[in-house]
Amino acid sequence: MEHGNTTSDFILLGLFDHTTAHQILFGITLAVMISSLLGNALMVLLIQQDPRLHTPMYFLLSQLSLMDLMLVCTIVPKMAAAYLTGRKSISPVGCGMQITFFQTTGGAECFLLAAMSYDRYVAVCHPLRYATLMSWRLCLRMALGSWFLGAADGIMQAAVTLSFPFCSRHEVDHFFCEAPTLVRLACSDTSAFEYFMYICCILMLLIPVFLILTSYSLILSAVLHMRSTEARKKAFATCSSHVAVVGLFYGAAIFIYMRPTSYRSASHDKVVSAFYTIFSPMVNPMIYSLRNSEVKGALRKCMRQCVNLSE
Repeated sequence: MEHGNTTSDFILLGLFDHTTAHQILFGITLAVMISSLLGNALMVLLIQQDPRLHTPMYFLLSQLSLMDLMLVCTIVPKMAAAYLTGRKSISPVGCGMQITFFQTTGGAECFLLAAMSYDRYVAVCHPLRYATLMSWRLCLRMALGSWFLGAADGIMQAAVTLSFPFCSRHEVDHFFCEAPTLVRLACSDTSAFEYFMYICCILMLLIPVFLILTSYSLILSAVLHMRSTEARKKAFATCSSHVAVVGLFYGAAIFIYMRPTSYRSASHDKVVSAFYTIFSPMVNPMIYSLRNSEVKGALRKCMRQCVNLSE
């Protein structure tokens, strides 16, 4: 077996080739990226500027948008530059940064979605005690804790993944550096790390999923006991957006990280990775804005202010 080192550049084989169909798909991907950047940046701006949105729920939502912005900026610009210029190489440092930022945002989003489900549980089941149970201090701690746990996971995975000696062919059959894909190129035994990474995925995916399911089970029970039809509709409308985002995020993440190695396919991994690194960040602000009257009201107010300034 040929052995190498960790100092040579990696070659990202990418997501698209140069056929007409793939060129169209690449154009769609760029449009989605721009929409995602604009949508999430607008969400952060609205939440920051409108006093009516200065609540724990919208603060957590702004953190979700920041994570999505960071995720898109980490992955898509490098992929687009490689496709347009043909320069598909990426240095070990660049690869390590991609793994770190990607895992940071992914891990942080896992815990943030659990925090958002707790917020909805308190709002629906204990509305009179909301200010006490969901204080700003607790809200900040949950947000900072999400970022810290995500960053710890990202730094650990990047450091360990790039510590392995890689074989002479450094071709990565992906459009960005992802730890499971890189580990397959290692020349040494990686079974212990793969097992450890699998345990980390269980902790970072299944524990938040359990907390989310528990929160929404309690919410559903409370909603079904409500006598007012209007109150039921409001509760369902408040929570359905979050449930949709949770389903999109965790469905893709579990597909990528919790399947046995024997069932993995590079083409399937790339398609699913493209979904939750490119398309999901665009969908999230759309889900929250289209189904939320307060966000739509803040957007109308912002547009009126822009029109007044331009006159």
